[in-house]
Formats: sequence, C-alpha cells, structure tokens
Amino acid sequence: MGTLQSIIIASIVGFVSSFALGWFLSKRRRAQATAESDSIVLLAKREAEVVEKEKRAEIQFELDEKRSEMNRRAGQLEMEIEMNLKEIRSHEESIAALDHELELRERNVEKELEEVQEKKRNLKELTENVRVTMANLASMDVEEIKEEFRESVRRDCEDEMKSFRKQLLERSEADIKREANRTMISVMQRIANKPNSETSAAIVQLPNDDMKGRIIGREGRNIKCFETATGTTLLIDESPQMVLVSSFDPVRREIAKAALGRLVKDGRIHPATIEEFVSEARSDIGNIIEQAGDAAVSQLKISRLHPEIISLLGKLQFRTSYSQNVLEHSVEVAFLCSLIASEMGLDPNIAKRAGLLHDIGKAIDGEYEGSHALVGADFVKARGEDDIVVNGVAAHHEEVPPESLYAGIVILADTISATRPGARAESISAYIDRLKALEDLANRFDGVKSSYAIQAGREVRVVVNPKVVDDEGASTLARELRRQIEDELEYPSTIRITIIREQRFVETAK
Repeated sequence: MGTLQSIIIASIVGFVSSFALGWFLSKRRRAQATAESDSIVLLAKREAEVVEKEKRAEIQFELDEKRSEMNRRAGQLEMEIEMNLKEIRSHEESIAALDHELELRERNVEKELEEVQEKKRNLKELTENVRVTMANLASMDVEEIKEEFRESVRRDCEDEMKSFRKQLLERSEADIKREANRTMISVMQRIANKPNSETSAAIVQLPNDDMKGRIIGREGRNIKCFETATGTTLLIDESPQMVLVSSFDPVRREIAKAALGRLVKDGRIHPATIEEFVSEARSDIGNIIEQAGDAAVSQLKISRLHPEIISLLGKLQFRTSYSQNVLEHSVEVAFLCSLIASEMGLDPNIAKRAGLLHDIGKAIDGEYEGSHALVGADFVKARGEDDIVVNGVAAHHEEVPPESLYAGIVILADTISATRPGARAESISAYIDRLKALEDLANRFDGVKSSYAIQAGREVRVVVNPKVVDDEGASTLARELRRQIEDELEYPSTIRITIIREQRFVETAK
C-alpha cells in the first residue's frame, strides 16, 4: 500500500514536473519567438525607412531636375519675352518717329499754304493800292506827287532802318557771345574742376567721458589755462566723447585743436603740459602755414613774392568761404587768370599774380580797416607789388574801378571759380530771396503781366501784355531787363531771359 502511494505520488510529481518544464520551455520559446518577431519587425522597419529615404531622395532629385528644367525654360521664355518687348519698343519708336516726321511735314505744308494765301492777299492789296494810287495821281499836280513820293520813301526807309538796326544788334550780340563762349570753353578745357574742400570741424574726439573732467581740471584751472594760451573757447557738453573748439580765428582754432589732441593722447593734462603742447602746436601750425604758402607759390611758378605775403597765403589754408577753401580758390583763380590772359594775348604771369593775391585780405588781422579787397590791395602795395596787381586785387569786387584788362580778368576768374557747380553752398533762404529778387525786378517794367524764375534762377520767363508790348518792344524789354539784372543783382553763372508775347482769338460755333 505504501509502495503504491509512493508510485502514485512519484507519477504525480513527474507529471507536474513534466508539465512545469513543458510550460517553462513553451514560455521561453514564445519569448524567443516574440523577440525574433520584434527583431524582424524592427529590421523590416529599418529597411522600409531606408527604402523610403532612397525613394524620397530619388523623388527629390527628380523634382530638382524638373525644377531646374522649369527655371531654364522660364529664363528662356523671359529672354524671349524681353527680346520681343525690345523689338516692339523699337517698332513703336520707329512709328513715333515716322508720326513726328509726318506731323512736321503736315505743318510745313500748312505753313506753305498759309504763306501762299498771304501772298495772294498781299498781291490783291498791292493791286488795289496801285489802282487807287494811279487814280489819285491822275488828280494831283507835280509837286503833290513829289511830296507823296518823298513821304513814301521816308516811311520805307524808316522801316528798313528799324529792321537793319535790329538785325545788326542781334548779329553783334551773337558774335560777341560766340567769341566769349569760344574763349571760355578754350580756357575751361585746360583746367579741371576740383571738388569742394570740406570745412574742418574743430572737434576733438576723446577716448572716454572721464577725459572731460581731466580737461576741466580742479576748479576749472586746466580749461582756463588752455583757453588763455590758445585764445579759443572749449565747449564741453553732454555730447559723448567729444569736445568742440570755438574761435573766429581759424588759425587759433587749428592750433587749439592740435594741442588738445596731443594732450588727450599724452594723458598728462595740467597747466605746464598745456603750455608746452600749445607752444609745439603753434610751431607746427606755423610750419604748415609756411609750407602751404610755399606750395601754392611753387605750384603756380610765381617768383619774387614777399615772405609776409607767402605767410598770409598759407593762412588761407585754414579759412573757408561758403564751404570753399580760400587758398584752393585763390590758386584756381590764378590758373584761370593765366589761361584767360593767354587767350587774350596778355601777360599770363601778371594775371596769375593778381589772381593768387586777390583774396589775401581775408587772412589779415584787424590792424587794417576796410573790405578784404581794399585791405589786401594796401598790404601787397606796401610789400612792393606792381600797380596793375594792386588794382586787380582792389577791384575784384568792383569797389574801385578796374584800371586795366587784368582787373577784369581777375573779376571774371573769381566769378567762375566761385559759381561753378559744386563750388559753394547756398542756404535755402538766400536761394528763395535770389529768385524773388529776380521776379520782382522783371515785374517792374511796364506791360509785364507776370514773371517766373525757373531752373534754380538760371532762367526767367516774362509774360507781357500783347496789347501794350509789341514785337519790337519785347526785344527792347529783353535787353533792358538783361542790363538791369547785370547792374542790380548778384547771381551765379548766367541768367537766360525769355519774353513771352501771346495773343489768342477764340470763337465758339453754335
């Protein structure tokens, strides 16, 4: 009995063990199968991604190729369209030119027809006048006939004289203008316009804002010492890293600017170093002035100039007039004077000398009284310059009468250099005042209805009343207006005067 139970228990235990082992093996196989299937799925996904990427790359490549092909085709189409448009524009221009030519021909034909009609009317009037004259002659005695012929000849001669006088004046003005243009073009072809020299701003840049306190110093002793030594004023405000040097004397301002720049660079700012650097800057600026004067004289090849005159010429390097550097302006005027004198058969050296010295009075300090032209003339005269040169300097603003052609050349060259395009700056208020003065001057004349200054004041168009001003009066008005403008106004370059006299006859057909 015990043996049977043992066998039964052993069988049960074997069965349970076999079942557990089978279940365990089955679970393990299931896990392995799951892992293998996951691996296979992952591998399949990766292969699918690779295939997808390859397909996408192929599709993208094909798209890029198609896009490039489309762009090429679009470019070709645009080029073809542009060429077609150019051809169309060319045809349109040709058609417009033909239309314009046809219109001109039509106008010429209409004008010729009008002339023929006018000649017919004149012939008819002449025939009628001859008939009337013959009838009158038949009833007049010999003396009356002679007197009538004298009156007729006198009227014809007056008309001919008016016409001849008008043609002579127009021809003379045209000849003078042509000769003046030829001379001026010949001169200007030999000298090139220079750009404006910028006015140096008396501004000193600082490395930092702390330097402002060092420049001022304790209780302002440094800035007071600097202003006393240079004769200038330092303006220190809230502008970042910047100090402004102010003075009416450009040489002092330049000395102060150079000295302050050295002080800032050195960093030692106290009264002793201020006086030292100001002295060095004054010496350096003096050398620059001498070199600038010598360079101008050497450039023009002028000899036997007094050293004080050369020194004053160098000072003009630091002075500007309406943003134009005065020394460069003087050298340019000297060149122009030399060229104009050569064209006129005069001595170019005398003209060159007068042109260089014409503005030297602008560099003279206050020991002389008067305008810069008269002051400069007195200065160069006291230094041994010739009377022709002295008069050229004194008369270049026509404050004294010109005594030679050289003075007129200086006036002309000074005007050309000052009024050429880009030479000087003009404020908007001065520009408006100049245009208004030109229009007001034109409106003063009798018969003027209105006037308009156009093209920046280089042309004035005057509309007159045709019932008050006839053709001859319009020509006279143009000449008188030109004289008044030349006498009363100051203007750059030239002013063209156009007189407009128009009559209109309007009827309405109903």
